[in-house]
Amino acid sequence: MTTLLIADDQTMVREALAALLGMESDFEVVAQCARGNEVLPAISKTRPDVALLDVDMPEPDGLSVAATLHKEFPQVKVIIVTTYGRPGWVKRALDAGVSGFMVKDAPVDHLADGIRRVMSGMSVIDPELVVESTMHGSSPLTARETDVLRTAADGASVDEVAATLHLSTGTVRNRLSSAIGKTNARNRADAARIAEENGWL
Repeated sequence: MTTLLIADDQTMVREALAALLGMESDFEVVAQCARGNEVLPAISKTRPDVALLDVDMPEPDGLSVAATLHKEFPQVKVIIVTTYGRPGWVKRALDAGVSGFMVKDAPVDHLADGIRRVMSGMSVIDPELVVESTMHGSSPLTARETDVLRTAADGASVDEVAATLHLSTGTVRNRLSSAIGKTNARNRADAARIAEENGWL
């Protein structure tokens, strides 16, 4: 029996997945979570074999949760399940140690097969996402540029970004300028939008 945790902030989607996967004779859904910060406590309590994580969960998102799980619960297989895939997400997911990346609009038997393949030691990535990721390539931003742009994305001022990241205002301005240039953006808000759409933040 393969035990599953399902984390998705959309209640209907989460419960539908739990019901459909629970009908499989070799699966048991042992936990459901609506937010990223609920996942680790639930895993600590229920010890599932596989965690199905949505990317767009709040506090924090699925990719951040996956990276933490890889460090703290490496025995738990992680599959990212999302409504849509952004090219940069695949690389970030693989860097976070996930075993699978699948889209939600696939038939449930496709997801069930993916879970079984992951449990047998394989990696399962949606073929279309692999193609998109290859076409768009990895992020052109450095780690520091990514941090600065992510922090500035919600409209924080240069001074606020500098204080949050413990950097000088000059460094923040330089990193934002570089990120704007690398993304061919008009301004930092546009750069953040472009980076977000490509899954680089």
